[in-house]
Order: sequence, then structure tokens, then C-alpha cells
Amino acid sequence: MKFYPNERLALFIDGANLYATARALNIDIDYKRLLAFFGAQGHMIRAYYYTALADDQEYSSIRPLIDWLDYNGYTVVTKPMKEFHDSTGRRKVKGNMDIELAIDAFELAPGIDHMVLFSGDGDFRSLVEALQRRAKRVTVISTIATQPSMIADELRRQADVFIDIAQLTAEIGRDPIERPERNNRREPASERMSRAPADAFDDDYRDT
Repeated sequence: MKFYPNERLALFIDGANLYATARALNIDIDYKRLLAFFGAQGHMIRAYYYTALADDQEYSSIRPLIDWLDYNGYTVVTKPMKEFHDSTGRRKVKGNMDIELAIDAFELAPGIDHMVLFSGDGDFRSLVEALQRRAKRVTVISTIATQPSMIADELRRQADVFIDIAQLTAEIGRDPIERPERNNRREPASERMSRAPADAFDDDYRDT
């Protein structure tokens, strides 16, 4: 990895994309360890986490994670999911956060040297290029270890550095023996909150 101690870093995490990537690799992300690891690589200015929420639900399994992140060093950016029906009449939900992430990146750009983007979405290629024109270094974190790859080729090519998240498992992943038994029991809310950095996603980000 190419980080420098005096660099001003900012993390931009596309929550849904990172969740899909981690799930494809069977990795539980420990967000406390993630923040500590990248904070040690330079001078951390901000760590953003972006996700859409289904606000019509009384309880969403992602909310404990959002609350935990908000109290533990992350700037959480959310918006309501949009509901629509596809050509077959199937109900689906959509929560694209690309615009919000891009705006925040541009606004923060004068105060940082290095952007770390957790996403494989090819729509971010233009954003990466624009930041590079402003003399910012951009590291993109996703994976090519799945079939198909979780990162768009154009985004990977545009990045100054690409890091496969599979290579970071020891630094930001949760030890498999600590993973909760998700399917065997319903944990009380207090326990789910304590586990939020690793396992708060199971019922979200899916079509219905």
C-alpha cells in the first residue's frame, strides 16, 4: 500500500457496495478495526459512510450499525430508499448514494491529500479522475477475487492504487470464531448493538 504519514486522508464508504463485496468474500467487516487501521496510515480527516434506509419499516437490521458508526468516528450519510416495480411487476427498492458521495468528496477535496474509496461502482470513475486533476491521490478498495469481479474495470484502471479487500482481511476483518450465529437465534437489541460493526446487514439491501 502507498500511504505517507503526513498525508491527510478521508475514507468514503459506499455501504451497500462494501456489504455486497464483503458478503461475496465471506468476510465480516469490523468497522472499529477498519477506522483504526486507516487512521494509522496518515492523518485521518473524515470517514464517511453512505447508505439508504427503508424508513417505512418499524425496524431495519441496519439501524444498529448506523447508530454505532455515528457514535464511533464515522460521518453517516443516509437517505430514504425509493420503491419501484420492474417490468415483471416485482417490487424492488433502490438507494443510490453516488451523488451524495461525489458532492462530499468535492467539498472536502481542498483539505485532503488522499481519498480512499470503498466501492467497485464504475460510476465513480469520473469522480476519481476529477480529484486526480486536483492533485489528489485516490485509492480504490474492492475485489477481483470473486466471479464476476466486484469492481468495474474502468474504475480500477483510473485509481492511483487498487487494493483488493481480500488482502486486508487480517487488518479489518473479524475473526471467524467471533462471528455470531445469525440463523440460530434472535439476539436482544442490546447485544445486536454491541455486534453492530460486524453483522448488522442481513435483512437489508435485497429485493422483495
